[in-house]
Amino acid sequence: MTSTGSTAEAERVVHFVLPGDVDDPAVPSGGNTYDRRVCRDLPAAGWQVRPYAAPGSWPQPDAAARAGLVRYLAALPDGAVVLLDGLVACGVPEILVPEAGRLRLAVLVHLPLADETGLDPALAAELNARERRTLHAAGAVVATSAWAARRLVAQHGLAAERVHVARPGADAAPLAPGTDGATGLLCVAAVTPRKGQHLLVEALATVTELPWSCAFVGGLDRDPGYVAQLRRSITESGLDDRIALTGPRAGAELEARYAAADLLVLTSYAETYGMVVTEALARGIPVLATEADGVPEAVGRAPDGSVPGLLVAPGQPSAVAGALRGWLEDPQLRDGLKNAARARRAMLEGWEMTSHSLTGALERLRDEIRSTR
Repeated sequence: MTSTGSTAEAERVVHFVLPGDVDDPAVPSGGNTYDRRVCRDLPAAGWQVRPYAAPGSWPQPDAAARAGLVRYLAALPDGAVVLLDGLVACGVPEILVPEAGRLRLAVLVHLPLADETGLDPALAAELNARERRTLHAAGAVVATSAWAARRLVAQHGLAAERVHVARPGADAAPLAPGTDGATGLLCVAAVTPRKGQHLLVEALATVTELPWSCAFVGGLDRDPGYVAQLRRSITESGLDDRIALTGPRAGAELEARYAAADLLVLTSYAETYGMVVTEALARGIPVLATEADGVPEAVGRAPDGSVPGLLVAPGQPSAVAGALRGWLEDPQLRDGLKNAARARRAMLEGWEMTSHSLTGALERLRDEIRSTR
């Protein structure tokens, strides 16, 4: 990650602390995509970005990673505006809190730490407490959806005026031609318990008499045990020739997957927004998704009030199966969802709105600097 915006005023500099793998193509994520776009787009809003990719296994770093973050923050000048990815910041309040009186800290929360699926309850409680201490010390908190902002306020007792919303944008894209209009299914998500691909496999196993194929596009390295279990389930269900685990894809390869998709399927247990939802809608692709957290906000509505997708309860493979069957068997339903998706496509906001919203939080921190001089 390189510094950008060198002509900006010194007073409009933000030091952005990022996870060390932010640029690693082997571990793509919505959070990393968001962070990279912030680095790229904030200079157009008048802010010089000085990124720092913090090495370490966040949010539970080892001693070397902790020491590295301590050194980095200590070297920043008094009053510096610092934006930290919550994956780095929220687990180490003992590092952030002592700097809060000297630096102007904003924390960007992509996902509350305790919301990761499969955590030991004791660890989840500890991470939640650490996150609370960090966020209370920060001058501003940035959430990626209105749902997430409300959740953080309620969960951590934050002052609502300190929590800002900066939704991810969606780049304009050509309409996806798809396959035959029905049978090309696509799931874009890291293969982890939180993303719930096992629910999708279980649902797909109940509609084998219908024609379909499904590509699972996403990293396979974050939870090898879960991936192995998923592969066994696919084989035991007799779906090896219908489900492809492609691993991560980006650029032209990812575009090709979207172009061949008739329906995006997302079966997450927790999702503060769901960037892949708007990426699909930007291509006119309807969505079948769990009604988890901020996902309905991303799905949205067309101008006529129609929903460009099917929303089902999280953790319910039977509900996913029913929605899939409806999609595959009902041409009228498909046509309505496609029309709604294309209408919603025209309403999606670009990343410039993300930068505009984030700038509001940074401007507030800058003004606080001025008020203390």
